[in-house]
Formats: sequence, structure tokens, C-alpha cells
Amino acid sequence: MESTPGHSGAGQGSSSSPRGEPTPGSGHPPPAPAPAPAPAPPSRYESQKRRDWNTFLQYLRNHKPPLTLARCSGAHVIEFLRYLDQFGKTKVHNAGCTFFGQPNPPGPCACPLKQAWGSLDALIGRLRAAYEESGGRPEANPFAARAVRIYLREVRESQAKARGVPYEKKKRKRQPPASAAGSGQTSGAGESSSSSSAAAAAAAAAAAAGSGSVGGEGSDAPPGGTSSS
Repeated sequence: MESTPGHSGAGQGSSSSPRGEPTPGSGHPPPAPAPAPAPAPPSRYESQKRRDWNTFLQYLRNHKPPLTLARCSGAHVIEFLRYLDQFGKTKVHNAGCTFFGQPNPPGPCACPLKQAWGSLDALIGRLRAAYEESGGRPEANPFAARAVRIYLREVRESQAKARGVPYEKKKRKRQPPASAAGSGQTSGAGESSSSSSAAAAAAAAAAAAGSGSVGGEGSDAPPGGTSSS
């Protein structure tokens, strides 16, 4: 008996569509793709570094005559640091001030406000990194120039005298090499194991000697080692 055309067409249609997948016209839209994860916000250091870099580039554009980054030198960086002193908030006493060298002056004075040495030092570190991240060559980095390092050292020394606050660098403690420490632990473990083995051997020898003396003299001998007459 031959099958009808309707039944054969339905069988072919059901076999051509895999199970679980929506067929065209079934009314089930395909699942939407998962959204891409949002990028992590920049850290506080990265945000500050970007602001400092933009400030320096703006300073170069406003410079008279205008300067390009390729022509910038260590002398221009020092000019930029001196320019920032007008926005400082740290009182730096002049040599003729009565509060010179006092960390906590009792009253106000007419000495200028400047950028603190610590702020300038951190600023140069961020700008030095931003320069190289922007494609600058490390050997041509104006923020790493020797003149800039000398200027920062002079600012640190002068502010330490004027404010009476010494700037001391923390000394890092040198840690012993890991190999030496490991060998010391190994030798120490070997010595402790050998000493424990020697102690165990001595205890065994003493026990053997004690048992031999009791057995040799026998139970006939009275305590104290004296013989009966």
C-alpha cells in the first residue's frame, strides 16, 4: 500500500528541522547576544596622570613662543614647575622671616605659598611615565633630565630648612637571599635530625647497659653489691 503525498511531506519536514532549534515562521526569535562587559574605570593614579599631561600640553601651547613636545627640554620642565608655584598651598618662609625654620609658626607672615616638594616630585614621576606612554623615547625624556633632578633636590633642601621639616628617605631593609635561607633551613633540619638520632642511640645503649648489669649480677646479689657471709 503506497503512502499518501501529504504524509510523506510531513515526515520529510519534521526530519529536516533539528530538535530544539526554532524553525522559520515559528514565532520564536533567536536569542539576543550577550552584552559586552563595560571597561573598568581608570584608577585614581591614571586619572591624575592624564590631567597632569593635559595641563602640561596646554602650558606648551600657551608658551611664548609656543613650544612643541619634541623641542621641550629639562629647562622648560623647570620653568613649568616654577609656573605651578603660583597655585601652591604650602607656606615657605624666606630667609629673613622671623618664622624661618619653625614647623609651627605662631602667627601669619607675608612669605609666599609654593608647591610642596613632595607634590612636585610625584608630578614629575607621573609626567615622566605619560611622556613615554605617548610615544616619547626614554633617552629623550625631558622629565628625566639631570637638571630636573638637581632642581627637585634643591627644592627639597630649601623647603626643609625654611619649614623646619626634614625630608628623610626611608631605608629599605635588605632581605637575605632565598637560597641561603633555604640551605640554612636544610642544614638546620639535618643537624636536628642527626642530633635526635644520636640521642635515641645513646638512650638505647644506656637501656641495654642497664639490663645487662642487672642480669649479670643476678638476683642472688643483694642490693648495694655486698655479699653475704
